[in-house]
Amino acid sequence: MSRLYTYPAKPFVKWVGGKTQLLDDIKKTLPRDLSQKNDVTYIEPFVGGGAVLFWILQEYPNITRAIINDINEELICTYRVIKSDVEKLILELTRIQAKYLALNDVARKEYYLSQRERYNENDKSDIETAALFIFLNRTCFNGLYRVNSKGKFNVPHGRYKNPKICDVETLRADSVVLQRVDILCGDFAQTGKYADNKALYYFDPPYRPLTETSAFTSYAKDGFDDAEQTRLRDFCEQIATHKSLFVASNSDPQNVDNEDEFFEHLYNKFSIKRVTAARMINSKGNGRGAISEIMISNVVNAH
Repeated sequence: MSRLYTYPAKPFVKWVGGKTQLLDDIKKTLPRDLSQKNDVTYIEPFVGGGAVLFWILQEYPNITRAIINDINEELICTYRVIKSDVEKLILELTRIQAKYLALNDVARKEYYLSQRERYNENDKSDIETAALFIFLNRTCFNGLYRVNSKGKFNVPHGRYKNPKICDVETLRADSVVLQRVDILCGDFAQTGKYADNKALYYFDPPYRPLTETSAFTSYAKDGFDDAEQTRLRDFCEQIATHKSLFVASNSDPQNVDNEDEFFEHLYNKFSIKRVTAARMINSKGNGRGAISEIMISNVVNAH
């Protein structure tokens, strides 16, 4: 990793499906000459926790422009606050952290539920939204982000002895990196206007569920079904006609059904390879283990 920053930028939230463990595999899929290019625009239409974003902008300091997008308005609000107002956010998180850590277990749960209720109200400032987003992420069950059919965050309290609610060094390092980033909020397709022969896209959409019960999280109230997966494929074909390069991650249906060739049929124009990932969240301990994921790409001169 490049040593441009005193502290490495990294995700400021715990994120289900975060890509930290797959960075080596992602690097192998990127163009071999990426570090020599001076006019690349990096685009991430489903930014989530930002593991790939923060890694790639430090690994490749020659990428001077990036564009990120997500449909989650509160997440994007938090990115914008970290970019433009990180010191005020640190003050607010420090206050929340001191208050929460001083409480006993019962009082912590009550405080968490009161802050969750406040988070679901509509009259918050951007600083308060960002602070509550990070607080809830650090103290909720397993770092999940799940909303109900009305779009209200509804994850229960998690029981952590000493959660790091205000990670000052990470927030400041992230703020430095985000100065190179344009931050959008909305549907992934709006990033299509940046597609040209200098664009490099990385897609990490909501994964196709492997089983009926594995769709444990509704990240946005409208979900992401097979029709959406097909729409994303159409988008990949569209940007490829503009000579943009892309890498996309998704679940591997063959973990549970060797005959399931959904993605092979969907992305038959592109390269598909399988990589090993750890399943990080499962309510039964024996469900945590190595599974394969797929990586789809149109990059020809990869590592």
